This record gives sequence, C-alpha cells and structure tokens, in this order.
Amino acid sequence: MARRRRRARLTVAALAALAVMGPQTAAAQTGPDAPTIRYTEYGIPHIIASDYEGLGTGYGYAAAKDNICTLADTYLTVGAQRSRYLGPDGKASPGQAQDSTTNLNSDLYFQRIKDNRVVERLVALPAPDGPEPEVEDAIRGYVKGYNRYLAETGVDGISDPACRGAAWVGPITELDVYRHAHAEIIMGSTDALLDGQVNAAPPGATTAGAPAASPARTATRIREALARSRQQSMGSNALAVGSQGVSGGTGMLLANPHFPWQGKNRMWQSQLTIPGEVNVSGASLLGLPAVNIGHTENVAWSHTVATVAPFGLFDVQVDPLDPTKYLVDGAWERMTSQRVEIDVRQADGTLGKVTRTLWATRYGPVTTSLQGVALPWVVSAHAVRDANMDNLRALNTWFGLNRATDVHDVVDTLETTQGVPFFNTVAADRAGNALYADIQATPNITDAHADACLTETGKLLFNQSLGLPNVPPVAILDGKRSACDWPDDPDAAAPGLLDPHDQPRLVRADFAGNANDSPWLANPAQPLTFPRVMGAASTPRSLRTQELILTAQNRINGTDGLPGKGFTPQTMGQLLFADNSRAADLALDATVTACRNVLFGVVLVDGSLVDVSGACPVLAAWKSHDYTTDSKGSWLFANYWSYLLGGQGVEKLPWRVPFDPKDPVHTPNSLDTGSSAVREALARAVLALRTAGVALDAPLSSVQHVTRGGERIPIHGTIGQLGVLNVITPGQVDGKADVVFGSSFVQQVRFTADGPPEAYSVLAYSQSADPNSPHYADQTALFSAGRWVTGRFTEEQIAASPQLRTEVLD
Repeated sequence: MARRRRRARLTVAALAALAVMGPQTAAAQTGPDAPTIRYTEYGIPHIIASDYEGLGTGYGYAAAKDNICTLADTYLTVGAQRSRYLGPDGKASPGQAQDSTTNLNSDLYFQRIKDNRVVERLVALPAPDGPEPEVEDAIRGYVKGYNRYLAETGVDGISDPACRGAAWVGPITELDVYRHAHAEIIMGSTDALLDGQVNAAPPGATTAGAPAASPARTATRIREALARSRQQSMGSNALAVGSQGVSGGTGMLLANPHFPWQGKNRMWQSQLTIPGEVNVSGASLLGLPAVNIGHTENVAWSHTVATVAPFGLFDVQVDPLDPTKYLVDGAWERMTSQRVEIDVRQADGTLGKVTRTLWATRYGPVTTSLQGVALPWVVSAHAVRDANMDNLRALNTWFGLNRATDVHDVVDTLETTQGVPFFNTVAADRAGNALYADIQATPNITDAHADACLTETGKLLFNQSLGLPNVPPVAILDGKRSACDWPDDPDAAAPGLLDPHDQPRLVRADFAGNANDSPWLANPAQPLTFPRVMGAASTPRSLRTQELILTAQNRINGTDGLPGKGFTPQTMGQLLFADNSRAADLALDATVTACRNVLFGVVLVDGSLVDVSGACPVLAAWKSHDYTTDSKGSWLFANYWSYLLGGQGVEKLPWRVPFDPKDPVHTPNSLDTGSSAVREALARAVLALRTAGVALDAPLSSVQHVTRGGERIPIHGTIGQLGVLNVITPGQVDGKADVVFGSSFVQQVRFTADGPPEAYSVLAYSQSADPNSPHYADQTALFSAGRWVTGRFTEEQIAASPQLRTEVLD
C-alpha cells in the first residue's frame, strides 16, 4: 500500500530564517511551507518540501531551468508533433539510440499509442497497477514547476537558443509527463521495432511481397543486427561491494551508467527530501521526478541494461487470398486495421496530412522488420508483443526504491511492482550486503514454453543469441497456436510476465556486479541459473565483464598494486578512471610480436602494400594499457581492435586458448601471433590513421574530445569492446566531434557503521544542455580531469556549501 503522511508546515518567519541560514535542525523534522531548492556546487539542486506535490514542483522548476529545450523536445516526440513543427524528414530519437528514425515514423508510432489511449488507461488504473498516490502528487507538482518556470521566462526569454522563441514550446499537462515516462519504459523495444510497425503493409498494398530469406539466414541477420545495436547503444557497469570488500566501511556501490550525452535520455542530478518520508540523492532520466540511480540514508543502487529482450514476436500464417486474415487454432481471424493521421509541415511551410493504415493481431502490432532486418509479410506475418506496453509500474518501482532502507527492501520493491523495464539492479547497504538482481518485466517464456513454441527461425535465433555476450535472446513463437502466447502467471504483477520469484538474485558479503552480460557471473564464486529468456549461461563473457570482475577480485585481495586491501572511495575512483583495457592486457604483447614479425614490415591490404613498421614501437611503448587523455598508442590499438573484431564477438578472434566455461574470467586468451587476421587488422588501422592525418602515436586527447563554449575538453575512456569500464563512444553530433553515449552519471557511495553515507559523483556532460548556463560544461571539465564532486546529503553538509544558493517557490 502507498505510504502517505501529512507534514506540519513552518511559519513564514521560520521559512525566512531557513532561506537565509540554510536548513538546520527544524527542517530535519518538518518540511518548509513552500518547495525550496538549495543549489550547491556545480548547480546540484537539493529540493526539500513538505509533500510529494511540493517535491515535484521543485524538481520540475529546477529541471526546466537547466534543460527546458531538451524537455520540450521530448514532449514534442511523445505528443507525435515532430513532423508538424520540424518536418517529416528530420531525425528523431524515440528509443535508446540517437537519430534512430525519422520524425514521420516516430509520430506515426506515438500517434497510434495516443489514439489507443494506452497511457490514459494505465494512469486510470488503481495502484499498484496504476500510479501510486505519491507518484500522482509528484507529477502534478512537476507540471506546476515546469509551467511556472516557463511562465516566468516566456518562450522568447529562454536562454537556450535551441528552442528560444520556438512555436513548439509551451505549457505541459500531467498526461505529457506520463507519456514521457511510458516512452522511457518501452524504449527497450522501440529502436528494434518502430520502423517495422509503422511501415507494415500487406502484400499488394504497397509492396510486391518479397520472398522471405531462409530461417537460418534470417536468424543470423537478426542476431548480427542485435549485436551491432548493443554495441552502439546505451549500457552500464555497476559494482556492489559488501562488508568483506570495503576498507573503512560496511558497504559500497559504484554506479556507472553509459547513457546518451544528448536528448531525452540525459540524466540529471538532484536530492529529493520530505523530512521523515523520503531523503534520496542521485540522478534520474531528465523529466522523471524521482531518483532512478542513487542512494538513501542506508542503501545505494544502480541499474544496468539487461540481456532480456522485453518483447517477442509471433509468426502468424496468413491467408494467401487475403493476407489480412491469419490462422489461430485452425480458424481464420481478421487483423484489425487502424487509420493513423498526423500533421506534417510541408516544404512551403503549410500544414498537410499523412495518413497510414497500421495493422495488428491478437498478439499485438504487425511488423515487417526487426532491428532493420526484413520480415516479409508473404506466407506469414510477424506480430509484436511488448512486455512493457502496459507498464507504468516502473514509476512505483523507483518511488519505492527512493524509500528503501536495505537490499531486502530493494528486492521487495522489485518483486511487488515488477516495473523495471529492461534493467538489472545492483545495490549495497549499510549492513554490508551486496545485491545483484535481474527482477523485471520479463516475458513469461519458460524453457519448456520456448521448446514447445519456438518456430524454426525462432529456435535458431534464440539459441544462437544465447551463445553471444550481451545479445538478448529474442523469441519468435508459433502464432498459429493460441497456447503459444505468453501464459499468465498468478504470481506476476501483470498478464504474460514471468513470476518475479523465478528471476535471479544474489546477496553476498564480498561483491556482486554486472556489465551488461547475463546474470550468470554476477559473482563467479556463485554462478546463477535462470530461464533462457533472461540470457545465456556458461558462455563467453564480454571483456568489460572480465575487467569488472578482475577489478573487484584484485582490490579485495590486495593484488592490484594499490596499497592495502578492500575498496575505499579513493581506490574505487582511481581504478575506474585508470581506464585500463582488458583487450590490451590480453592481446597487446602478442600484437607487438606479430607486428615485428611482419616480413619487410609491409602487409598487402586490398591490393596495396601498407608499411606497419612504425606501429610496432608505438604499441610497444604503450605499456600502461590505458585510455587516459595523455595515452599514446591507445587510439592506434582501438582502431586495430575494431578491425580485428569486425563486428563479431571477442571469442571469435584467433586465440590459442579458447573459452573454457570452467575459467570464464581468464579465457579465451593468448592471441595467435601468426594469424593473418591480426596482421591485416593492424595494417588497416595504420592506413586509417594515416588517411585521417592522425599520427600513430597521437595522444588520445588529440582525437577524442568535445567542444563546449569554444573550449576543447579532452575525454578519457573508450568503446566497451576494448574492455574498459569507463565506456565512451565518440561520434558526430550536428557535424562536430562529440560523445554519442558513454559514462554519464557516475557515483560511488560508501556506508559506515554510523554517520551519513559518503558519496562522490560526476555528471560527465554536466547538469544543463543550455550553452548559456554556468553548468553547461563545469562537470565535463571535472570528468576530463578524473575528479569527483563530494556529495552533500545531510542538512548540515548542504548548509556548509560555500556556493549555497536558495530559491523558495512560494
């Protein structure tokens, strides 16, 4: 049941004293009359209120002040209005990836959700299926705060040029916020399936009905596309350390999400306090008035992207004479058609209409592609079931986590709400427990159900995916049999979901962690078992998973070269920002040997001879194996490694010692120095750098940087395939070098037997996307230098900030 309490209010005189002096003992007992925002270093808001509506008001006001253009753009997306204001051909980012589809397709997708009143129906449900009263109050307040800020500045007074004076910026409603939350919850399937759903048309309508590829070829293409997508979209690391692994404390957590640096998936930092009710600090996806990753007085938690596919497909046989009819249990059923219409800004500035007919079956919408791979609608069609389409419970999940007192509270919240959409949860508490849990809205596809219902293509795809690190096993089930739909489980929070009690979890006193692999090796001393739909067991782990486990083991055992044993905030931060590459640990020496063994120092590539002799001393001198900003040879190795991988898993490389499930952290290893693939990849890397005008020994800072306010800021870290924990994926944003996604809100929290939690954090891209904000790049510079912000959690700590600034929203 929801927990609600009334709070006494301070007098006006007391509030005035609070604003001048900072919150002291009185505020620790009761909340202020009006929502109050206390800003400390780097523009971090500490919001205190007497109730959830006031808390939401403060959050909405402060978030809009920092990022109103990003938020307004998000509401434009979920309101299906991008084509109306920005034209149909522009790029949209409705899911995890940047610019993954067009404005037109995005609008058609969200307009269908609007027309079906999906979000309205979910909001109207009583808790726990619908939002708890605290959630409703906070979102009501958030809308007030956002709209108040906009009314104070006016659209023409917005400081951010990205939306100053824009016609698409305006007041919002509670429904806009719920639609945004819902879009975040379903984004685990959006990128893979959006285009296929809005472009699906029966053969003869707009297509000639291209023949389907063989099951084996289709499964391989989808698997490869899913693998590429995982490499090019967001991920995370999280490490919980228990009492046996912490020096000077009882429990410790490292949160290291790798989220986009632009758009709706930016994170934003805050502390939210209702005295006696909730006191939580951390970060949320921008515009969600709760903390998604952070800590309370006694427990800290983070999320990592899991290997569960939060959706599944159903292969339905269609009538060759009428392909909008499909067979179920020997009888023909007619698909439902839905006419979706959106406004579109035309080239001359006038408004036109685009109308599209979209199709659905009893299982869900019809799609003609999955992750860009064609699924032709010919003999059969494919329908989508999304485990999160009816999920707003995630809001209840995060509000529950914001009140958690230990890891057992965390597990209870995860189980009772079953709202986590596609994430693992990793947590540590003051009692010295380290938790890993993959308890989420998982399709109820048990191993027995999969064996009975997977199609031929489905079996190949499901089982091939289980052999790859990080790739979710997508199920394609036989839609001709109604029994193959996801069964309802009485112990699940919603129809078609897997019983949360059957989902893996682990509590230990040493450590538990995840780096986007399956639950199997949360701690190698206690391998987990789980249904296949949740990922693979006894298969190769990613190099990043190996690096996370080895970092934990070596620090706890004191074998990493640093003083002492066990984690402290200093050693945790030092090890993360050391940017060590597991790939270099495994393969650099062998690569140098292979380079030196190249006959006459030249390699034939695509008919041309490439001189690689200059690469040998550069790589040999890179003894640190790191991706710090001053590292030389690291960029050359990164290019070489990318060519060597060629889009395949690391286990496919020419290793002399293959993967051994009995030693998954140390195998495969020993790169074959005589392999032609090694020589060719090195030659291609050398050629690529020379073509780009980059010296082979160029420091990382010269090629990996962002520009903020005219200042070039070097960025340390690299792509996850190199086995570096601090993932940074460079790319182009608006035609300029930037970071597409990577380390975003990084936080470490240590608990002791008593006293407040010790927290250190850095928001890599800073609090504000507004180039005129003082907090547009301040933490980016801090991140570049490998430094941290010391957390202020107690009222005394907040009041002691030399940069304390208070705003009272009376």
